[in-house]
Formats: sequence, structure tokens, C-alpha cells
Amino acid sequence: MSKRNIALIGATIVSLIYGVTFTIAKDVMPNYINAYGFILLRVAGSTLLFWIVGLIMKMLKIGPSEKIALHDFPRIIACAFFGVALNMLTFFKGLSMTTPISAAVIMVCTPLIVLILSAIIIKEKMRKRKILGILLGLFGTSFLILYGKSVENNSNVSLGNLLVLINAISYGYYLVIVKKLMDKYNAFTFVKWIYLFGFIMVIPFGFSQFQSVNWAVLPTVIVWKIAFVVVFSTFFTYLLNLLSMRELKPTLVAVFIYLQPLFATVFAISLGKDELTWVKISSAIFIFTGVYLVTDKKSEQQRDEPK
Repeated sequence: MSKRNIALIGATIVSLIYGVTFTIAKDVMPNYINAYGFILLRVAGSTLLFWIVGLIMKMLKIGPSEKIALHDFPRIIACAFFGVALNMLTFFKGLSMTTPISAAVIMVCTPLIVLILSAIIIKEKMRKRKILGILLGLFGTSFLILYGKSVENNSNVSLGNLLVLINAISYGYYLVIVKKLMDKYNAFTFVKWIYLFGFIMVIPFGFSQFQSVNWAVLPTVIVWKIAFVVVFSTFFTYLLNLLSMRELKPTLVAVFIYLQPLFATVFAISLGKDELTWVKISSAIFIFTGVYLVTDKKSEQQRDEPK
């Protein structure tokens, strides 16, 4: 099997893991662990794994030997805030209030948000087609936030959807500002620092909730679901993304985010954790159309470039 095919399989597995994570994480929150306590556990476990692997790679002399320049640490701290702390805190808190399908649909807005932030920060040109796509995507998201309802009739579902949107905005900004670090360093050189600073940032929010967990009465299945989120949904998916980005173009890797709502929907409905409604379907149509208008134009430009 070629490296490209392995990378494609890896990218698909990442989308599958993210898709089922929406339901698995919601099974844990808030009945067994509150959102912020779960985030502290997730970030702490991932930070430990990244540093252990980093040390092993250094001992085995795998990859380049690099040191972070002091002037790059402010950017790393910013990445920790937007890519770990704010991103994860708003996502898990929002997911605890909304449904897996709604959260997955809103997350598809990330490419639209990246485009908007790129236009603001790095002055990327915005064509009419892209502007139309952004407007359609934002309309679909706003419609879902305002009118999407939970199968559990949770009164806070609109707030939950809004928090998931804030998470997508935060992650979109992270993708923009982390690019300079990716161009300069090997990923493992800086990601362990991003997670370490992120861990420090989430301690004030999650420590009391983490302390209040009664570990002795946690069902075994919940313990396994917590381990799944820490090991697979965070650490393992990052490693697979590294593999995919080595062999595939970033634009192709980004397309796999659109599989997440599909996997999330199938998994949630099959377990009776969520249901399809006309609001969710309509919102998804607007959002996917918007994303298509934005990304398709970009792909056309790439095809026109001389090889």
C-alpha cells in the first residue's frame, strides 16, 4: 500500500474519531464529570503524552534537534490560549448543553472562519463567490443556534450552540497564527509547549470540578470513554494528522472535516442520543453550500496554476 493511501486512511480515521467523540464525550458530561473538569483531565493527559513522546524521540534522535527561540514563545502562548484553552473549554461546555449533530454541523464552519480571519489578519483577497459562501454559512449557523432544539429539550441548547461556534472561531484563529510555527519548527518541537501552557490556563477553570469527581463510583464504561477522549480524540488524532499532512496537500486534508457530521449523525442516531430535524438538515445545507463555494474556488485556482 502506498504512503498516500495510508495517509488517506489516516485522515478518514481522524474524521471518524472526531465524529464519534461528540457522542462519547457527551455521555461523560455532565452526569459524571462537568465540562471544565473533563477538559483539565483531557489536556493534562495529552500534555503528558506529548512530552513523553517528545523525550523518547529526543533519546532515539528521531527528527531534528531544535530549540524554541525566545521571541516565538508569545506566539506559542497565544496558540495555547486559542488552540487549547478557549477552544476546548467552549467546545466541551457547549457540547454538554447541545446535541452531537448540532455541534458537528457548526464545526464545519471552521474553513469559513479561517477564510474570514485570513482576510482580516493577512489581507487575503475576498472574491464575491467566497463572500456569498461565508454569508450562507453564517446564515445556516445562526439559524441552527436560534432554532435548533435538543432531543432532551435542554433549555440551554442555543447557548450551547453559540459556545461551539466560539470554539470554531477560536480554533480558526489558532490555525492562522500557528502557521508560522509550522513553517519554522518540527511539529513536536512546539506542540508540547502549546499543550503545557494550555494546561496551565485551564487549571483555574477545571480544578474544582476535577476534585469533585467521585472516581470510586465511575462505571468502567465511563472510564474507558474518558480514556478514549484523552488518548484517541486528542493525542492519536494529532499524530495521524501529522502523517496525513506529510503525504497530502493541506487543502485535501481539510476536506475530511466534512465527514465529521456524517459520522457524528450516524453514531448519535444509532445510539438514540440525537435525532434529525428539519432545522438541522436546513442548517447543514446552508453551511455545506457555503463551504463548497469557498473551497471550490480555491481548488479551481490551484488547478489553473502551472505544475
